[in-house]
Amino acid sequence: MEEAEAKALFRKLKIRTLLDLALLLPSSYEDTRLSPRIEAGKTQTFEAEVTDRQIRGGRMQVRFRLPALGRQITGQFFKATPYHQRLFEPGSRHVIHGKVTLYNHWPQIAQPRSLKEYGRILPRYKSALKESEIRALIGTYVTERNLYAEGLESREVQLLMRRHFPDEYAGAGELSATPAGEELERLKFIEAFNHLKKLRSKRREFPALKALKASPKPFIDKLPFTLTEDQRHVIEAIRLDLAREERAARRMIIGDVGSGKTMVILAAATMAGKERAILMAPTSILAQQLYEEACKHLPEELETALVMQGRMEGDYREADFIIGTHALLYLEDLPEAALVMVDEQHRFGTRQRAMLEALVSQGERRPHYLQFSATPIPRTQAMMESELIDVSLITQTPFEKTIHSRVIGRSDFPELLKHIESELEQEHQVLIVYPLVEESEEIPYQSIDEARGFWEKRFEGVYVTHGRDKNKEEVLLEFRERGRILLATTVIEVGISLPRLSTVVIVGAERLGLATLHQLRGRVGRNGLESWCFLYSHQPDNERLTKFCRTRSGFEIACLDLAYRNSGDIVDGTIQSGQKFRWLDLAEDEAIIAEARARLGAKVPIEGEL
Repeated sequence: MEEAEAKALFRKLKIRTLLDLALLLPSSYEDTRLSPRIEAGKTQTFEAEVTDRQIRGGRMQVRFRLPALGRQITGQFFKATPYHQRLFEPGSRHVIHGKVTLYNHWPQIAQPRSLKEYGRILPRYKSALKESEIRALIGTYVTERNLYAEGLESREVQLLMRRHFPDEYAGAGELSATPAGEELERLKFIEAFNHLKKLRSKRREFPALKALKASPKPFIDKLPFTLTEDQRHVIEAIRLDLAREERAARRMIIGDVGSGKTMVILAAATMAGKERAILMAPTSILAQQLYEEACKHLPEELETALVMQGRMEGDYREADFIIGTHALLYLEDLPEAALVMVDEQHRFGTRQRAMLEALVSQGERRPHYLQFSATPIPRTQAMMESELIDVSLITQTPFEKTIHSRVIGRSDFPELLKHIESELEQEHQVLIVYPLVEESEEIPYQSIDEARGFWEKRFEGVYVTHGRDKNKEEVLLEFRERGRILLATTVIEVGISLPRLSTVVIVGAERLGLATLHQLRGRVGRNGLESWCFLYSHQPDNERLTKFCRTRSGFEIACLDLAYRNSGDIVDGTIQSGQKFRWLDLAEDEAIIAEARARLGAKVPIEGEL
């Protein structure tokens, strides 16, 4: 096969690697080897001679003699074409193929085919290509030598060769198109191994602007509290990253709600020291909160500035640590920074993150880059992504939260009202999350617009905000100081710290992903305050919600969410749900992914740093 032709076919199949091709296994097999006996229910092949033929209307019945077996069998043609009538003339000899059934204890085949070639097991493929094209590709490229060169071992190579070339490798045994047992485990491994290799090939590395070697120890020692072991592990990993000049750091730090990522951010800023660090946050509220924490905990010699649309604190041109929103992207004189950090990185587009990095890069040299996320992901996915970017997990929290989670329905509403009244009497705050802003016939729950009259009539200090509210940040700040009840959509999922918030009620909870529910639950109990999360649903016996209520760890919830939703595609980053792997299960196959990483020379991850 010509190379140009092969490349065109690869593009048509949308595959990029040899293992992509090798993993396109046959969807079925056609066994055209001569059968030694007649077996009802099986597709079989026989040498046959036509002894009699009857045609009535459009139907044709053909009687065959099977010389090798000394038996007879009938062929039934329900729509006999002139071609069939000419082909199956009495006295003609054939090799017939089809599924054998019994009719009044007599064996017959419906629509038997007359084979020109037989004696083989033929793999059948379902793909965007013609059968001849896919066979040609596989015959050219799927060889033992090529598979060994990809890094596979003997049992994996033999499995793939047996699947594609059953005549040469399968022997006389039957070959099912559905793998099971050890074969299925090896296919999962090959799929994981191939995916990790593709991720690794996408990883790009650049020299750093500068090596940053300032110690975070003085900062850590002066903190009025003790960091968790996970925080210390991640800070040490960052310290080793930043100390290199030959390779700019690329690390993603994923921490559960309330795990203390802010202290990790500040520790990284102290390591940058006078070489400057920049942090971009998705909202003014988050930027303001980070600025306040920096002013409180960073050493006095490190000058901090805040940059937001319409507001600035300090002189960013002279500051050692610049904290801002996307307003940073529009500064014409943003100074060079050796460290760039992005908080809640998923809230920014790839283009925005690249713009910030480009603003302070010099040719091929790049700043060290850290990105933070409060959305835990399954460890299996973290293991995958660590081939693309270094990944650290913060699974511990500085203090144990006391949050009571419960699924409630209509009949529980009076009890819920009493609970809310009790919490408000103690000067605590309540958040009620609605699924939408305006009434909808498609969703069987009240909207904010429908519900606000009830709450405003019954209680004082009711505030309302949602995603389309241009003043939502001002509303949230005012609510923090003076409010009692906040009605909102999931806009509150990530944002302002509300230390007096003790209760969150999520209406229509079954409509939300478990990760979103966990983020919303994380709004309460921030300072150790005993808190409650009520999942209001018309389906109070919902299994998924019940399991959520029993689970506290965001990383365990991410696995649970994955099991219910299936995994997205990590390479493309475009699909949020819908299984992209054919055999591998990200919710279950952590050991297989760890084995694939080990084969590639990566260390097997443990809790905390990967």
